[in-house]
Amino acid sequence: MSTLDTGLTFIRNASQRVSRANGWMGNAFKSWMPTGLYARALLIMIVPMVILQTVVAFVFMERHWNTVTRRLSASVVRDIASLIDVYKFYPQDKERAQLRLVGQRLQLVVDFLPVGDMPQPGPKPFFSLLDQTLSSQIGRQIRRPFWIDTVGRSNLVEIRIQLDDAVMRVFAERSAAYASNSEIFIFWMLGTSSILLIVAVLFLRNQIRPILRLAEAAESFGKGREAPNFRPRGAREVRQAAQAFLEMKARVERSIEQRTAMLAGVSHDLRTILTRFKLELALIGDSPEVDGMRKDVDEMAGMLEAYLSFARGDSGEVAQPTDMAMALEELRNDAERHGHTATVVFRGLPVVTVKPASFKRCIANLVSNAARHANTVSITGHRDHRYLTVTIDDDGPGIPANMREEVFKPFLRLDDARNQDEGGTGLGLAIARDIARSHGGDITLGDSPMGGLRATVRVPV
Repeated sequence: MSTLDTGLTFIRNASQRVSRANGWMGNAFKSWMPTGLYARALLIMIVPMVILQTVVAFVFMERHWNTVTRRLSASVVRDIASLIDVYKFYPQDKERAQLRLVGQRLQLVVDFLPVGDMPQPGPKPFFSLLDQTLSSQIGRQIRRPFWIDTVGRSNLVEIRIQLDDAVMRVFAERSAAYASNSEIFIFWMLGTSSILLIVAVLFLRNQIRPILRLAEAAESFGKGREAPNFRPRGAREVRQAAQAFLEMKARVERSIEQRTAMLAGVSHDLRTILTRFKLELALIGDSPEVDGMRKDVDEMAGMLEAYLSFARGDSGEVAQPTDMAMALEELRNDAERHGHTATVVFRGLPVVTVKPASFKRCIANLVSNAARHANTVSITGHRDHRYLTVTIDDDGPGIPANMREEVFKPFLRLDDARNQDEGGTGLGLAIARDIARSHGGDITLGDSPMGGLRATVRVPV
């Protein structure tokens, strides 16, 4: 391999590693971020303002308080330097009474210790502005060995200066040498952040509410329900989206109405022709040929009803509260009347808002499909706070796993006996899934504990 190929391979591998690292960091950041628009909008508004205020407070206010602290510390050190000068120029004052009096005037407590009473320098406190400033000022103005304690007592600062024949000990109030800003900084940040948070919450709540109403209206329309009190509100973009939704809803409803009207006309015309066929066959009399023609006419009428039912869907029906336990019990009675063994179990609140006739037709198609190929059918209903789930189990031959999605295609007939829609059109499962999806749900097929097929209908409530 040439040097060029080696270099290209190295660059490619490095690029892949960087891409994987970026992808991992991006996924971690996404998992940490909130998913709701309300929380994200609050972050977008609050975080930049808090960061900006923090930077402003730190850069300008901290600089201001640093300057004040330096000037206060310099003033205290000048007072101590003045006391040292007095001590030098008035050596005849053995009791040092005048020096203590001057210290009291300067709000300093002055004392003198023996020469050897100078502690060893201790470790400097981490990031102590007062310790740094005092040390710098003493070194610049007094230029003598010194020892300071800025952390021993909460409200006093102890300073010791090595003189020729003694050690001067001075106690100064901390406030005289240091301008504390931590409390003010915290109060400033908490106060301004709280005000910003309150304003943002009040503002965003009014801005998010129209979006939530639009989502609820779209969800209700997807479930086949009406949203009579919905109208465009909120910001201009939200009103545009709501208006587009209303126009789309009107187009969909108009298309459904046109299809329903067309199907009604087709149904009326074809039924009229089939009725004439039946009357003409009745006038001809009885014969084997006529009996065969009557059977063909009846089969054609059944096929016509199935086609129209599939094309019509559940248009025109209004969703309303329905007792699903009672509806499933009626389906069990129908199955038993046709000589099948059926059981029904329902758990949870039975009243669910659905289109009653179409949803019952959906479950009935699944029950009849199971009863056609099995001896025993088990119907189970369960309703929780989010979904209504109905499962139909049987002990029939079942459907191969690789064909469980294919059987939902309209007019599909498989060679397997289980999938032969005997006497039908191959539209039973297609109609059932179409109705379930018009309610915002779906139908899935799987293996039944009874050994046959399990059909599961799940729709949101």
